[in-house]
Amino acid sequence: MKTSKLKFAFIAFLALAAVCAIAGYPVVSPDILAGLGIMPMVIGNTDVTEILSLVQEQGRAAQEYRAKQIARIDAIEESKQMMEDFMAKAGSPFTGGSTSSRPDNGETKQFLTFMRSGREADLQQKSMSAGSDPDGGYLLPTQLDNELNKYLRQLSPMRQLARVVQVGGGELKLPFAHTRAATAWTGETSARANTAAPALKMLTIPTCEIFASPAITQTLLDDNVFDLQNWLVEELAQAFGDAEGAAFINGDGVAKPRGLFTYDVLADTDATRSHDKFQFVPTGVAGGFAPSSPADALIRLAYSLFPAYRANASWLMSPEVLEECRKFRSSTGEYLWEPSVAAGQPPTFLGYPIFEDVNIPAIASGSLSVAFGDFKRAYTITDRSTAMLRDPFTQKPYVVFYTTKRLGGGGGLDTRAVKFLKFAAS
Repeated sequence: MKTSKLKFAFIAFLALAAVCAIAGYPVVSPDILAGLGIMPMVIGNTDVTEILSLVQEQGRAAQEYRAKQIARIDAIEESKQMMEDFMAKAGSPFTGGSTSSRPDNGETKQFLTFMRSGREADLQQKSMSAGSDPDGGYLLPTQLDNELNKYLRQLSPMRQLARVVQVGGGELKLPFAHTRAATAWTGETSARANTAAPALKMLTIPTCEIFASPAITQTLLDDNVFDLQNWLVEELAQAFGDAEGAAFINGDGVAKPRGLFTYDVLADTDATRSHDKFQFVPTGVAGGFAPSSPADALIRLAYSLFPAYRANASWLMSPEVLEECRKFRSSTGEYLWEPSVAAGQPPTFLGYPIFEDVNIPAIASGSLSVAFGDFKRAYTITDRSTAMLRDPFTQKPYVVFYTTKRLGGGGGLDTRAVKFLKFAAS
């Protein structure tokens, strides 16, 4: 009995050692393992076939386990590679990644090489020959221009809210009807009289030009570790973003976009108001909200819009108004302002998204400090092109990148789509 138990334990050890060897993790050398194979016969009568069968069975189980683990590792590596490829294609300039993580774009690489060196030979490629003028600057490659526009969108509430159109000329013309076509009911065989046709007008948004001149030393440009692409995008986005953000709100339309808050406003409703003027709703108090039920003015503003416009409506307000809105409570004591429920989404007020813009006038007597509505129907932004000229001479030892961007902006396409809150008694 004792011999049988010893034999069984030895066979189990032998099988375990064989399994480890097959799996690639030998606990004893193959030569010793082969010698141990005859030991069961010394201990007692043991069928070699029994041992071989046990080892083979364990070996197959180990091979299956190993194959499953290898397949699992391969699947993980494949998923990791797919994620890396996706992030590389995303290529956002504000993710903190280096240029090595961006997709290899030959046109962009040539452009940046020239901006570092200033050697015309670096641009002697077919892909860079079109749309380039050494006297006025080179057009930014599409990839670089797209990165700049994405960054500008992050900085500008109006770019997120308004309609943005790519144009190829000096202006954008948008026909629109400021009166509706007349309609009439009729029977199957009744005579049909002529109805009034809609009155059409043309909204013209001229393309304006803005420039910036970020500067850097040649020493940094010669350093290949320096991320020139990311630096250019961030510098230009900050410079252009501040200027165009102010123009989209308060611009006078002279060599710059006309701001949404500069159009004429009236208290008249949509049925009686001229098509080229917006409507305002008063707070009831000059320079502030009413002492009691202050949120009622914002509720009146929201419901002054047609339901079709409210479906895609958002709030656009100054920081001062936003601060006040965060304090407003319902009759049950709950805040009317609600935080964002998902990353990247704005907070809401009365169920509609809130956007804050520092360029909107602060609360004052008669100020327009809040707008509400479907901004895509009321305001249009145009983008044309961005060009850059390398200037190593005028501000030595700095290299200046004189950059011009052509864009425009204007409202009035549908003045019923956005309403304003006026801090006035009436």
